[in-house]
Amino acid sequence: SWKMLGTLRSGICFNQRRLLSMSVKHSVCGAPQDVLKLESVDPIGKVGPNQVALKMLAAPINPSDLNMIEGVYGIKAKLPAIPGNEGVAVVKNVGEKVASLKEGDWVIPHGGGFGTWREEAVAEEGDLDKIPNDIPAAYAAVLGVNPSTAYRLLRDFGNLQPGDYVIQNAANSMVGLAVVQLANLMGLKTINIVRSDRPDVYTELRLLDNLGGMLNVPSDYAATHSFREIISDLDRPVRVAFNAVGGRSAEDMARVLHHGGTMVTYGGMSKRPVEISQEILNYKQLDMRGFWMTEWVKRNSREDRLVMLEDLAGWVKQEQLSLFLELHDFDDFQYALERSLLPNRRRKIVLNMDYPDRLAQHDELAKDKEENYSMFDVDPLMH
Repeated sequence: SWKMLGTLRSGICFNQRRLLSMSVKHSVCGAPQDVLKLESVDPIGKVGPNQVALKMLAAPINPSDLNMIEGVYGIKAKLPAIPGNEGVAVVKNVGEKVASLKEGDWVIPHGGGFGTWREEAVAEEGDLDKIPNDIPAAYAAVLGVNPSTAYRLLRDFGNLQPGDYVIQNAANSMVGLAVVQLANLMGLKTINIVRSDRPDVYTELRLLDNLGGMLNVPSDYAATHSFREIISDLDRPVRVAFNAVGGRSAEDMARVLHHGGTMVTYGGMSKRPVEISQEILNYKQLDMRGFWMTEWVKRNSREDRLVMLEDLAGWVKQEQLSLFLELHDFDDFQYALERSLLPNRRRKIVLNMDYPDRLAQHDELAKDKEENYSMFDVDPLMH
């Protein structure tokens, strides 16, 4: 079953809800809760010959989005800007020269900095990639970054073969959970590390057990001799490590990598540099690599990306890949943003741009029951 939560909140004003389009904007870089504003804008007009008119369906709030708003990401926003690097939209209209897309297709941005936190957009045909439309929109909205990163880590590094082992920190992140599930599909075995200082660390370890992680440990234990002994007793050496934390955690993984092994760094959640001693690096002759999905998209063909997205969507459809999401209607953006800033979250916050027109619902209801607003008073904690 789809792993999603959704919330509705009462007390929202819906006046002129369908007469104007909405978007989130910021004119300066800074703390997201201080600089972002949800604004009403005029609906999009006629598209050019090579352009596509879009209705956004869903878009996540990613850490990279927040970093970009703060001005500390690898892509710099041209201000004023609409945030959001990732999301899914349905094609509403196409220009006369558009050949690869048609009305009703689902698309995601080809590159970063698209600006997905809005209800409508116009884009050039070449800035969009088609995605299967037979999975939930919230899943389609997030396939292009985190699950795609997991896919590429497993496919592109270490020449991994069925039966091989990989080790990763941040195993309970969205990328980490996808690595565990995709590794199972590829016949690989995962060794997974979760930060010991999380208040829910053992809940996270149980989740990894349930998803098929072979060995799941807290980070304190990964620093011990006992852990290294367990790794040394495996039937094959560990040749590849995926690092999204940095600091001491990276060195703990490097210590159990086989001679000539590869460590791929794709994140820095601890905000500390990758700390690996000279003797480990030299004596083990480790291959230290970096990975950034945005750069991979630039350097590889559109066809390669479409094959990857079709693989991921197929596994979602077959319920072999579960993503942990929490949906909030776009007109309740401020609450969704607050939720995204909470520590120790597992579920990724996704903005739902395809929510019902509740004012129209009420107008229809009022034909039969005058002034009956009670059905629209939804408990904010309901899921």
